[in-house]
Amino acid sequence: MAVGFAVVSPEGGEDARQYDGRVTAFVALSCVTAAMGGAIFGYDISTAGGVSSMDAFLREFFPDVYRRMKRAAGVSNYCKFDSQLLTLFTSSLYITGLLTAVLLASWLTARCGRRPSMVFGGVAYLAGAAVSGGAVNVFMAILGRALLGVGLGFANQAVPLYLSEMAPARYRGMFSNGFQFSLCLGALLATVVNYGAEKITGGWGWRLSLGLAGVPAALLTVGAIFLPETPNSLVQQGRDHGKVRALLQKIRGTDAVDQELDDIVAANAMAQQCDNGWRLILTNRRYRPQLAMAILIPSFTQLTGINAIGFYAPVLLRSIGMGESASLISTIVLVVVSSAATFISLFAADLFGRRTLLLAGGAQMLVCEVLIGAIMAAKLGDEGGLSRAYALALLLLIGLYSAGFGCSWGPLSWLVPSEIFPLEVRSAGQSITVASGFVFTILVAQYFLAMLCRLKAWLFFFFAGWIVAMTAFVYLFLPETKGLPIEHIDKVWTEHWFWKKVIGAREDEASAKL
Repeated sequence: MAVGFAVVSPEGGEDARQYDGRVTAFVALSCVTAAMGGAIFGYDISTAGGVSSMDAFLREFFPDVYRRMKRAAGVSNYCKFDSQLLTLFTSSLYITGLLTAVLLASWLTARCGRRPSMVFGGVAYLAGAAVSGGAVNVFMAILGRALLGVGLGFANQAVPLYLSEMAPARYRGMFSNGFQFSLCLGALLATVVNYGAEKITGGWGWRLSLGLAGVPAALLTVGAIFLPETPNSLVQQGRDHGKVRALLQKIRGTDAVDQELDDIVAANAMAQQCDNGWRLILTNRRYRPQLAMAILIPSFTQLTGINAIGFYAPVLLRSIGMGESASLISTIVLVVVSSAATFISLFAADLFGRRTLLLAGGAQMLVCEVLIGAIMAAKLGDEGGLSRAYALALLLLIGLYSAGFGCSWGPLSWLVPSEIFPLEVRSAGQSITVASGFVFTILVAQYFLAMLCRLKAWLFFFFAGWIVAMTAFVYLFLPETKGLPIEHIDKVWTEHWFWKKVIGAREDEASAKL
């Protein structure tokens, strides 16, 4: 039996539209398959950090770093891994991901649909995994990462949109946060593989770590071929409304889908009046709030320092005195903690709201970041390591930090941008979101080790300052969006104390859309 649910606006009134529907097995299976794009992303993040701490990998591709590790005398703990070539290996994935998202993925996702973008992404992932696993020199290893980045550009563009459009409004947070949960599971798989691969005699374990990225890539590629397209995308492509209605009925588990279909059709009619989504979102003041969120939320997410820990956790733990195996197994523990926290967010986002989680998570990360920096500044010099007690305290704080991120900014940095764009600018807006995240991911990946070498423990206070800024931004400028139908979310900006001044009075809304 279908369950009707009322949508309550952030201001406390009941929205004019009430969609009937329930969570069907069909939509759940579709979203789980699509979320596999997140698993590949997480696998790539953790694999890069894992193999970068393996002696065999460093000896073959980055001999200078390997020599500094083995001949530590006179080399600061903070500078052992300072290599621009090593960071280029990590960041090359995000450079090509950025170019793909901006130049190709936005157009393909808008014109051809979300599903073809996922298929293209999966194929590129497969190619990247094959080249990475078979690399015979550092340039081939970087090429493999670059091909993985092409897949990442397509998947990060299409998957969040797919999830937000397929999910029932009441449970959109849970379904969309599945992308981040899948990312955590991919990271967990990578850390476990890294730990086992490091034990392989013969020094070829890193090939296994890099090559196994092809497993989730194959699941995404094959699964995407059989996925249905989203109703929103089908209407945008001009498909027959009768077939779209039939698909909606199958997705929602009810025949009463006319209101939702009418909203999608109305949103598409508005989109057809706009000749270019990119021009519209960049020039029309009506979309200033969404543009600000598309740029700032993913940028702030990288400035929490989480990807610095994700990329280089094994490297960082080795820097404070842990051995190769100990650093890898500690990373497994951290990823398990983050995955558990992200699983909680699947339900918490729709229960407590986006703002509450972001504010609470920001406070938790801030405290942990400050304490991490304080311990390293007080107890870790240029030489020697930390005592066992302080190393365990540091590991505990990194775990609490990862849990705070997993409950808040990790999943919500994908959820919030994917749900706030009107249909006419949705693909362009998602491209800006992905591009902004990639830009700052590249900067963090490329310069983290150099900054760690120069700023030392003060680097963590640098990230703490950004956490203060982003938490204040959420408190002042991000309205609540939980429970609203995706084609009705634009109303929150006209009711917000600041954004209503930016976009103009309510009576200007219709003309602003044109």
